[in-house]
Amino acid sequence: MIQFDSVNKWYHKYHALNNICGEVRKGEVLVVCGPSGSGKSTMIRTINRLEEIQSGSICVAGESISGDKVDINRLRSKIGFVFQQFNLFPHLSVKDNIALSPIKVGGCSRKEAYELAEELLQKVGLVAKLNEMPANLSGGQQQRVAIARALAQKPTLILFDEPTSALDPEMVGEVLNVMKALAADGMTMVCVTHEMNFAREVADRVWFMDQGEILEDSTPDAFFSAPKHDRAKKFLADIIH
Repeated sequence: MIQFDSVNKWYHKYHALNNICGEVRKGEVLVVCGPSGSGKSTMIRTINRLEEIQSGSICVAGESISGDKVDINRLRSKIGFVFQQFNLFPHLSVKDNIALSPIKVGGCSRKEAYELAEELLQKVGLVAKLNEMPANLSGGQQQRVAIARALAQKPTLILFDEPTSALDPEMVGEVLNVMKALAADGMTMVCVTHEMNFAREVADRVWFMDQGEILEDSTPDAFFSAPKHDRAKKFLADIIH
């Protein structure tokens, strides 16, 4: 589903992504973890070109996403993205937040889009909030609406950029439960997260990053029981402590 081949990115002299190579298979849940500033969010944002790369290549579903001829809107319509800060439109109701993309990009009628919004809100356990405004929702509820909005595009994969880091601890579980249900349904997911229990329970593979490099690419069992790299050992020891 996703193929990274020798991907590099610089911010001026800072080497943010250093020769990233790896792949994510269809239906796989990949968790990307590592210390702050390790390049995790930069890496995930290159997949739908929210960040541009300077060298190497990225393919999604067999198609290169680089180059001037790529239709970025078509590319992004197939890749759901859930942000750390929800990014809901504050002036639109929950229903209209979810229906916007199916109407504007997908060509759905308003009736079809609203029916889809209701169906997706049922999926994330928020159908009762259909007509609420985002400001009236808790952080956990807003993030679940954001997931429903990402699903409204009928994406082939969903990217999660630290989806629980802006939430109060008691709200984290409700968002992770929705993500677990998506994983169980076979959705291809790339999740940048510090939620190590989620990684242990749900991930098929874990990438550990530091200083713009992937230092470990392994199963959760191998990563948590016997990490190979000293930096990964210290990271896990600090979290457990």
